Amino acid sequence: MNEREKTVMPQGTDEDSIDLLELARVLWGRALFIILGMIVGAAAVFAVMKFLITPEYEATSTIYIFSKTTSITSLADLQIGSQLTEDFQIIATTREVVESVIAEHSLDETYETLSKKISVNNPNASHMLSITVTDTDPGKAAAVSNAISDKLRDQIADIMNTDRPSVVERAVIPKKQSSPNVKRNTVIGALAGAVLVAGFIIIRYLMDDTVKSSDDVEKYLGLDTLAELPYIREKGKAKKRSGNGYYGYYGPGDGKNRK
Repeated sequence: MNEREKTVMPQGTDEDSIDLLELARVLWGRALFIILGMIVGAAAVFAVMKFLITPEYEATSTIYIFSKTTSITSLADLQIGSQLTEDFQIIATTREVVESVIAEHSLDETYETLSKKISVNNPNASHMLSITVTDTDPGKAAAVSNAISDKLRDQIADIMNTDRPSVVERAVIPKKQSSPNVKRNTVIGALAGAVLVAGFIIIRYLMDDTVKSSDDVEKYLGLDTLAELPYIREKGKAKKRSGNGYYGYYGPGDGKNRK
């Protein structure tokens, strides 16, 4: 608890109370610094996103787990299809499927690294599977997604002893990066910069227990101000007059101009 809070307590004010209006005035008075913090934060994040982080791209292909000859007229077929969808999500990233794609396309990848780039989802609990591949090369992402889709179709046909499932959508080469999101992160950087500067201003204000005006004397000490004496700094050096407690000031170049 600082000195300002101690002096407030005898006046019946809660020691933890903070004058929000006064804080707002302090922040408003330092608005230029807060804006500068926003600019610096946005510029720093933008530079990092643009020049230090390699952009990544996503390509997605979609298959339907039933083939054209599969009967789905009965409720039992639909229920079995829903259960198999979860199984095929796991099969899509098995070592056999992934390593066969690596060998077929002569990829400079291992099973561990490539499998981390593959994401298999079941949109809205349907009978479809979406195979999404993320890579720094957009062309490679599309090629691997289609290759995984084709291998998975072969696996499904072999397991279900039927024709290959139908292709709903082939992956295309993405034109826009999926990450990082430069615009969103730049805005976050600007807000973070403003918050940091505002926090520093508030902490500095709360820790400052000096009395700066007559209003502070009345507010924090509970005393009335009888008079104010302006502080004037004159050029020259202050020198103590011998024999008493007064200080005199000599003007520059004039040793006799004593006050």
